[in-house]
Amino acid sequence: MFSTFIHILKSGGPLGLYSGLSASLLRQLTYSTTRFGVYEELKSTFTTPTTTPSFPLLIALASTSGFLGGIAGNPADVLNVRMQHDAALPFSQRRNYAHALDGLVRMTREEGWRSLFRGVAPNSMRAVLMTASQLASYDGFKTLILSHTPLSDNLTTHFSASFLAGFVATTICSPVDVIKTRVMSAKEREGLGRLLGRIYRVEGVGWMFRGWVPSFVRLGPHTVVTFLFLEQHKRVWRMLHGEGERLGEKV
Repeated sequence: MFSTFIHILKSGGPLGLYSGLSASLLRQLTYSTTRFGVYEELKSTFTTPTTTPSFPLLIALASTSGFLGGIAGNPADVLNVRMQHDAALPFSQRRNYAHALDGLVRMTREEGWRSLFRGVAPNSMRAVLMTASQLASYDGFKTLILSHTPLSDNLTTHFSASFLAGFVATTICSPVDVIKTRVMSAKEREGLGRLLGRIYRVEGVGWMFRGWVPSFVRLGPHTVVTFLFLEQHKRVWRMLHGEGERLGEKV
């Protein structure tokens, strides 16, 4: 990871660390907004004044939300992978997208609209795994902490549950992340089975967790910050709408 960091600094300077920032923001606006919004809406639908959704049901709701979010965010995800991978390519092969909108226009014009959904199958699979392991596990860890420790529904509980959720999500999604990156950055189309066979022959089973540390360095803090802000946002929203206390979630 450190050698990659140094290589990026040498080849692209400090700004190289932010390659693909516009695509990453666009991805969050599409992918994350969809999956969080759908999940909270579905969870609210299955919550009554006396019961909350079971953990298996939370996994099902999160999986559905993740699948829809994966489709919605796929174009921005393709751009994000390509823009971050550009620095590793020979100069003659770089795409040099100026920003996310430029990338969307050029991809559609040069490769057709189907290029926006390249890798949508593994990406949606990854979104299902990510949302189930992140959102459902967060709610599961939070319930366990509130039920089996003296902690109340506060920042300490939110931090602990979100940190554990980030660890689970990184581990579960690592193999799919590797596949997604290889598919989206490829110059030519290659079948999933053929790709897996080639990776296994060259790298062995270790390919499944290649890049786990940088993934956790990114996803761990991202998960913690996301849920800390989400919990505070929900508290403020309920206070403004006079909802007061809700089952399992004190304001």
